[in-house]
Amino acid sequence: MGKIHLEKIPRHVAIIMDGNGRWADTHGVTRRAGHTEGARSVQRCVDLCLEYGIPWMTLYAFSTENWKRPLSEVSALMVLLNRFLKQRLSEMMAKNVRLLPIGEIHRLPQRCRKTLLSAVERTSGNAGLNLVLALSYGSRQEITDAVRGIAERVAAGELRPEAITEKTVGEALYTGGMPDPDLMIRTSGERRLSNFLLWQLSYAEIHVTECLWPDFGREQFEAALRDYASRKRRFGKR
Repeated sequence: MGKIHLEKIPRHVAIIMDGNGRWADTHGVTRRAGHTEGARSVQRCVDLCLEYGIPWMTLYAFSTENWKRPLSEVSALMVLLNRFLKQRLSEMMAKNVRLLPIGEIHRLPQRCRKTLLSAVERTSGNAGLNLVLALSYGSRQEITDAVRGIAERVAAGELRPEAITEKTVGEALYTGGMPDPDLMIRTSGERRLSNFLLWQLSYAEIHVTECLWPDFGREQFEAALRDYASRKRRFGKR
C-alpha cells in the first residue's frame, strides 16, 4: 500500500499492548506463544515510527499488576524480554533507536535488569527513535514516588511549597524530560487506561482498536494515524 501522507503526525505515540492471551486462546496456542507474537508487533511498530518520523514511542510492556499473574507466565515474560533485548540490540543500533525504560526496574530479575541496562547504555547515543519501555510500571506508583521526592525536597529546604508547579511534578515523574504523548493507542477493544501514564495522557488523543496486539500492523497503525490527523486539538480552548 505504501506510506500514507498526513499533514499531522504525532510526536509521541503511546501504546497499551493488549490481547496476547486472547490471541493465544483464539489460535489454540500457549500464552507464551501469544507473547512471542506480540513481540513481533513491537518490531513492526518500531519500523513504522521510523518510517513516519515519529521520534517517541512508549509501550506498556509490563505493569505492576502483572506481577500478580501466575509465576510461570511472569517467568516466560521475563525470558522473552531478555531474549528480545539481546536479539534486537544490533538492530536498534543499526536503525538508530534509543532505548529508555520507565518503572520500578529494580523489581526485574537480575539477568533481565542487567541486559536492559546494558542495552540502554549501548543505545544512549542514538537519535532516530526514542523507544520507551514501561516495565514494572504503574502510574499511581509513579505519581506517589514523585510526590515523595518533592516532599523530601521541601523537607530539606530545597523547595518552597508555593513554588511547586505542574512543571515541578512533571519533572519528578519517571518520564521527566520526555514529551507527553499526543496519541494513545489501545488494542483489543478495551476502553480503560489501566494505570498507564495517568498524568501524561491528560490531553492525548485516544484511539481504540478491536485488533488484538499480535495482529497489530501497518493497517491498524495507519488507521490510528488517520484518526489522529482528523482530530482538532484544542487543549481546553475554543
